[in-house]
Amino acid sequence: MHDDNCFLIIPASGTGSRMNTDTPKQYLKLENGSTILDQSLETLLDMDQISGCVVAISDNDKYFMTSPYCLHPKLLATAKGGRERFHSVLNALSTLIEFAKEDDWVLVHDAVRPCIKKEDVERLINELQNHPIGGILAVEVVDTLKKVGNEDVVRTIERNKLYQAQTPQMFRIGLLKKALEKVVEDNDHITDEAEAIERLGHSIKIVSSSKSNIKITHSDDLKLANYYFNKS
Repeated sequence: MHDDNCFLIIPASGTGSRMNTDTPKQYLKLENGSTILDQSLETLLDMDQISGCVVAISDNDKYFMTSPYCLHPKLLATAKGGRERFHSVLNALSTLIEFAKEDDWVLVHDAVRPCIKKEDVERLINELQNHPIGGILAVEVVDTLKKVGNEDVVRTIERNKLYQAQTPQMFRIGLLKKALEKVVEDNDHITDEAEAIERLGHSIKIVSSSKSNIKITHSDDLKLANYYFNKS
C-alpha cells in the first residue's frame, strides 16, 4: 500500500445484552475454542498489510487480559470503551494517532464478526489504496424489504441499489477522527463509521463482501458462525 500504513481498530466494549448471557458476546467461545474476539483478531492481525491494532475495551473488562492477543506484537494499546460504539472508535483513534499519521488508513472491524475472510479484507485494501476517502465491505440486499408500522406492512421498499453494510470499514485516520468528533459535538448518533463520513458530504466506495461475514447478535448467529467454521 505505497507509503501509507494500514492500522486496525476493534471496538470490543459491548455488553451483548441481546444474547441473554453474563459474558459479553465478544468473549463467548466458538466451537474451535477461540473467543469471538480472538477469532476476529487472529484473522486480521495475521495479515501483512496491517501494521498495528488498538482494541477498545470497557473499564471493567476482565476478559481481554487473558486473551493470547493481549501480548500480540501488533497490539499497540487498548483504549477506553465509550457509551456508544462510535465513542469507543473515537477513543481508539485518539490513541492510535500517537502511532500513525493522519493520512494512514484505519480499518474498523466489529469484534463480533469472526467469520471475516482475509481475501475480502485484501480486496477492500487493494480497491481503496488510491481512494481519497475510503469505503466499506457490503453485500447486495437480495430479500424483499418491507417497512412495518404497528406490526402491519406499510409498504415494500425497492431493493435495487440497496446494500447491507459490513465491516471492516476503511478510512483515512484523520478524516474519520474529524467525522466522529463532529458527531459527538452535534450530540448525534450513528450506527457505523461510514455514516459519519457521509455526514461530512463525502462519497464512499462499496466493496463486495461474503455473506458469511455475519455479525453475531443473537444465539442463532453463534450457531451459524460455528457452521461456517466447521465447513471451512
